[in-house]
This record gives sequence, C-alpha cells and structure tokens, in this order.
Amino acid sequence: MVEGAKSIAQYLIHIAGKAPGLTLLERTVNRRPGLVAQHTGVAVTVAAFSVTGGRITRIWAVRNPEKLRQGATGL
Repeated sequence: MVEGAKSIAQYLIHIAGKAPGLTLLERTVNRRPGLVAQHTGVAVTVAAFSVTGGRITRIWAVRNPEKLRQGATGL
C-alpha cells in the first residue's frame, strides 16, 4: 500500500515514466474530478477522486478494457 501525498505522487511519476506514449487527461468522471490515462490514444485507466478539504480521500479506478470500451462515450 502506498500512503501519503508525497509517496503517492512519487509512485505515480515513477509508473508514468515506464510507459512511453502515456497521456494523462484531466476529466470529470461520474461528476467527480478525475483523470483518463491514454496509451497511444487508447484509454487504459479512468480514475475518479473524492476530495475533502482540498485533499484526495478516495480514488476509484477502472482498468478493465471491456468496461472502458463500454463507457468510453460517457467520459
């Protein structure tokens, strides 16, 4: 488990550096702030964030390719 703002940010930067062609897009996901990660133009992860007091308190993520294809028009 990765905990704490600094550790989480460092982890995400590390992971993103291992995926050339990765693009992160700020989007609203299910009426929440979110991100869509695209690899060579294809959505590979969609994440929504619960924010309390200016801090992310929960992250929901979908990586299942079938679910991403089904919901891609609603992003």
